[in-house]
Amino acid sequence: MATATEETSETSHTLADQAIWKPKFNPWLIALTVTLASFMEVLDTSIANVALPHIAGGLSASEDEATWVLTSYLVSNAIILPLSGWFSLLLGRKRFYMTCVFIFTVSSFLCGIAPTLGLLVFFRIMQGMGGGGLQPSEQAILADTFPPKQRGMAFAVYAIAVVFAPAIGPTLGGYITDHFTWRWIFFINIPVGVISIALSSFMLEDPPYLIKERKEKKKANLQVDYWGIIFIAVGLGFLQIMLDKGERLDWFSSDFIRACAVLAFGGLALAIYWELKSKNPVVDLSLLKDRNFSISAFFMFMVGVVLLGSTVLIPQFLQLVMGYSATDAGLVISPGGFLIIGMLPFVGILLGKVEARWLIGVGLAITAFALFHMTTFNDQMDYRYVMLARCLQSSGLAFLFVPINTAAYAFVPRNKNNAASGLINLARNVGGSVGISLVVAVLARRTQFHQARLVEQATMLNPQFNAAIKATTGVLGAAAAGSNSAYALLMQRIQQQAATLAYVDCFWLFGVAFTILIPFVFLMKRVAPGKAGMGH
Repeated sequence: MATATEETSETSHTLADQAIWKPKFNPWLIALTVTLASFMEVLDTSIANVALPHIAGGLSASEDEATWVLTSYLVSNAIILPLSGWFSLLLGRKRFYMTCVFIFTVSSFLCGIAPTLGLLVFFRIMQGMGGGGLQPSEQAILADTFPPKQRGMAFAVYAIAVVFAPAIGPTLGGYITDHFTWRWIFFINIPVGVISIALSSFMLEDPPYLIKERKEKKKANLQVDYWGIIFIAVGLGFLQIMLDKGERLDWFSSDFIRACAVLAFGGLALAIYWELKSKNPVVDLSLLKDRNFSISAFFMFMVGVVLLGSTVLIPQFLQLVMGYSATDAGLVISPGGFLIIGMLPFVGILLGKVEARWLIGVGLAITAFALFHMTTFNDQMDYRYVMLARCLQSSGLAFLFVPINTAAYAFVPRNKNNAASGLINLARNVGGSVGISLVVAVLARRTQFHQARLVEQATMLNPQFNAAIKATTGVLGAAAAGSNSAYALLMQRIQQQAATLAYVDCFWLFGVAFTILIPFVFLMKRVAPGKAGMGH
């Protein structure tokens, strides 16, 4: 009886310590410190895209081989994301976070000086491993550092890094490679990493509950879940390779992609089975039993699909169909990123007054409307039309990131914040990979489909086609070698229209997907304004 009383008393004191614990430094300074490294990590996922031709040329490799620079980073990044909570418990969150920043910074330098493609890919794997732990650690740090009423605003700071970095990545990457060298896309991480390590060592600290739990696990001889780590690494690693290389290798007509699919889904199935039966799982899948968390993770997956998918779609459309330069295409995307930065603090304030799920519903509706509006895109648009459409989409996304994160943490026990942040970020990253793969596949197939339908009409039996040939020949004149030049010009026009219709199909598909998501908002549990992220 005395023992039970002592345990109850100790638990009460522990809960009281957690309730009154406050960081030594201003929470907003801590937020800016951890956001600094996360911003560079997210930026690195998109900034290298535009530099691939330069990397391939500089290292005497083909562009196809150079894509492993992107794939290798995504693979290692995806593997570390769900494991970050376990590593935080094993090493301590502050130590794990600083280790990740250190690895990311050192590997960025090594990427910049890499003399061969093989070494660059190896260093990118290291960089992805370091970067994979940054975002989950930041979210968990913010959830513990800020009181419930301020967590919406705290997550708004985090969302700026997650949303703004991909928006400016292609533009910044293009500018650096055009005016300097591709190696500087890696070197720019070094000063940021050094500053982040210095500030983190000075400001960050682990909360009492995390220190206590880590001591208890050490006393109980924390078992390393080797099989869980292996299954997750195999499953997520080959899933990322399959998504990244699928369209290039014609998907399941390729033996390599079929082998990747078997290893990916086999590894993930074994990982789920093993983690559910393990006493000390490396990934806590029990979090998905909470309805709010599982729905939020699904929403974040879909946000990743649309955010990264549309970030690829719009610049490609402008460059390949409209003839924009890479810099001009980036300038169309960037205003949407700045709009999100301006709106996120407003959304954070609203979270203190409005339920998170209603804000999510508003965000889904605005984004769906914007995507349907983008189905009106054509090759005669001006800059202003595309930019405003992108800004409308960005305003919808601003209502999604912060409310989804706060709703996800609403009923998660505080000691599981690290595990929760790993799963949420994994959902968004995998969603981004799926979105890019989906865009590439749909564009290729729908362009072929529309071109075949349009070519069917390009026959002498079609009076409109004959009239177009005659009109074009008249414009070109005899010096243009007559109707052959007219045919070539009209075929070029057909290909342009087929590509435009394919892009429109992608926007329509994303719009339908977001519309279908809206009813899921009503399945979420009510989170009182200002209470989001409290945990139990």
